[in-house]
Amino acid sequence: DGVMGEYEPKIEVRFPETIQAAKDSSVKLECFALGNPVPDISWRRLDGNPLPGKIKYSKSQAILEIPNFQQEDEGFYECIAGNLRGRNLAKGQLIFYAPPEWEQKIQNTYLSIYDNLFWECKASGKPNPWYTWLKNGERLNPQERIQIENGTLNITMLNVSDSGVYQCAAENKYRIIYANAELRVLASAPDFSKNPIKKNSVVQVGGDITIECKPNAFPRATLSWKRGMENLRQSKRVFLSEDGSLKIYNVTRSDAGSYTCVATNQFGVAKNTGSLVVKERTVITIPPSKMDVTVGESIVLPCQVSHDPSIEVVFIWSFNGDVIDLKKGVAHFERIGGESVGDLMIRNIQLNHSGKYLCTVKTTLESLSAVADIIVRGPPGPPEDVRVEHISSTTSQLSWRPGSDNNSPIQIFTVQARTPFSVGWQAVSTVPEILSGKTYNATVVGLSPWVEYEFRVVAGNSIGIGEPSKASELLRTKASVPVVAPTNINGGGGSRSELVITWESIPEELQNGEEFGYIIMLRPVGSTAWTKERVPSVESSRFVYRNESITPLSPFEVKVGVYNNEGEGSLSTVSIVYSGEDEPQLAPRGTSVQSFSASEMEVSWNAIAWNRNTGRVLGYEVLYWTDDSKESIIGKTRVNGNVTTKNITGLKANTIYFASVRAYNTAGTGPSSPPVNVTTKKSPPSQPPANIAWKLTNSKLCLNWEHVKTMENESEVLGYKILYRQNRQSKTHILETNNTSAELLVPFEEDYLIEIRTVSDGGDGSSSEEIRIPKMSSLSSRGIPALEPSIYFLSVVIIFYSFTIQPLKR
Repeated sequence: DGVMGEYEPKIEVRFPETIQAAKDSSVKLECFALGNPVPDISWRRLDGNPLPGKIKYSKSQAILEIPNFQQEDEGFYECIAGNLRGRNLAKGQLIFYAPPEWEQKIQNTYLSIYDNLFWECKASGKPNPWYTWLKNGERLNPQERIQIENGTLNITMLNVSDSGVYQCAAENKYRIIYANAELRVLASAPDFSKNPIKKNSVVQVGGDITIECKPNAFPRATLSWKRGMENLRQSKRVFLSEDGSLKIYNVTRSDAGSYTCVATNQFGVAKNTGSLVVKERTVITIPPSKMDVTVGESIVLPCQVSHDPSIEVVFIWSFNGDVIDLKKGVAHFERIGGESVGDLMIRNIQLNHSGKYLCTVKTTLESLSAVADIIVRGPPGPPEDVRVEHISSTTSQLSWRPGSDNNSPIQIFTVQARTPFSVGWQAVSTVPEILSGKTYNATVVGLSPWVEYEFRVVAGNSIGIGEPSKASELLRTKASVPVVAPTNINGGGGSRSELVITWESIPEELQNGEEFGYIIMLRPVGSTAWTKERVPSVESSRFVYRNESITPLSPFEVKVGVYNNEGEGSLSTVSIVYSGEDEPQLAPRGTSVQSFSASEMEVSWNAIAWNRNTGRVLGYEVLYWTDDSKESIIGKTRVNGNVTTKNITGLKANTIYFASVRAYNTAGTGPSSPPVNVTTKKSPPSQPPANIAWKLTNSKLCLNWEHVKTMENESEVLGYKILYRQNRQSKTHILETNNTSAELLVPFEEDYLIEIRTVSDGGDGSSSEEIRIPKMSSLSSRGIPALEPSIYFLSVVIIFYSFTIQPLKR
């Protein structure tokens, strides 16, 4: 009834009905079928177990591969080929086999004569292997002393002849395997050469000690002990264990001495002796104790012991379980003390040094320790999570969480604020005013409107003030009407018909909002109506009010206020400011000029009697120049008030100078006086006095020099100046004379320094080189000794001999 050409599956290639597979091998089952439609291939196990997860398929599942074949993989497998027309089956059995493999081998064994031997060997395999035993290559059969059963060999009462090489053989039909081992049966007298008694066994008073006695002996030796020459008897403290070791409990000083172990068997006797050394116990006499300290202090943790002087003591300090390596010079820690003292000094202790400190005392015999808790108290840690809950124009609500109290309760909190205008952080006022250690929120008051603020909180305790918290987020207070009025209202000056008003500008932090500016209120003194002006510039500090009706130097009442986009604020108090004035209208009269030297002249004039119509006079300005065309004024200088003369220096010699004077005030300068002129004096003599000779007789100093001749362009010599002073003093004395010689009395306490210069209308001329007159000298300038003896004076006396000093003419 089917479609033409369709037929049920027919298995053309099938796997055998029985397949033997070795352990760990890879097994392939083939099942190829023909059919139309192409049949599907599937596999199953007939014992109901699932197919192994490790199987692999190929050729559209026509080949099933089982890698690493194990015993659990054996059983009946079935291949099913099916399509729409039917199905066909093929089945077969996989049988697991394995050659023997060792699970337990025999090992080389050394036993004493008369001991018993037990050996066992085990092997896996399928089918299960059977066992045989061989000795020196010969099959071993059971005898009276020899028992063989299922891989075990048991030989009793060994003798030397039982020594040899033994083999255990495991066999099934696939393979045979062997395990080899040597049995050596030993027979000898006791011998301590390889394992003598410990020469010195050291124990502390009150401790326990075990002295081992383990001689080589075959068969095993019988052991006994002697103390000195006497047999040792057991007691409650002295005990002989089964292995022959000597144990002594709660050792006393009297237990010290030599102990001998005697070993005996049928082949002989051996002895071996050791000494028991008893030491005093180590005791921690001064242990560390619990301490409360303040950060920054230095403390000493004691750890002192008493110990046997022959025992070396080692001190080890640990902090919170970690050993402090004092040899590396760990910061803050230092071991101090002598051999029996292990004190630990902690310098400049910090908060992280709180914890458990363990002093461990180690000797070759024991280890003991003592522990102490150290609590370091310090200022609180920084508060955390500072938040601005709400902010207004002048207040801000803050909250925070306390930080660590560092082992001392927090007593107080302080709020600090910072703005772009403050110098660092500043403490601010809060409500409540005092913030106790249990207060975690506050309202900051007294803030400036329209200013960006950051806040932080600082905690304090009995130890001190801690680190501040992190800053809160940056927030701006709300805007409000400005309340601070300008100060220092002033002004005046300017031009005619102007009223100049000045003030100190309001800093940004007090402007309280955007679109800040100034309000100007003004009125003439005596008037009732105010004129109001606005100055919108934030940075302004000056305003000029112009009106042609304003008369010069008129007084005005002025107030300056402030405003922003929130409204108008306060006004300042009233100040009096004067309007601008005219320049002086009159020129000074009676101007004259006089030359005093080659570089100096004096200008004088008559003061101006002024009034409001002629312009106020604040002072005078002197102009001077050298060219009558007045095109280039080379100098200008001012005097204040009613001064009517001005001395001008730094001029050129023998030069015509012109000068005029004019008055000035805040509006400017007035007309100049008619110019006057003067010629400066010729230059002073350029040549200094020459050929100066001096002679000192007793206390009289005689000076002579040549008259100075001047050049044509130099002023005539009118006289001379003698300048002299003591060597170590700065005060200089001056003597003027019209002659070319002079005499003076000088004491001999110091050297004298003398120089001479010319005097002229043009000023003082050049000075001679400085001359040193040595003290206690009776020499002239030519080195001729004076005949008269030298005389010492307590003060300088100047005497003029046979000449008069005339006043120098200018």
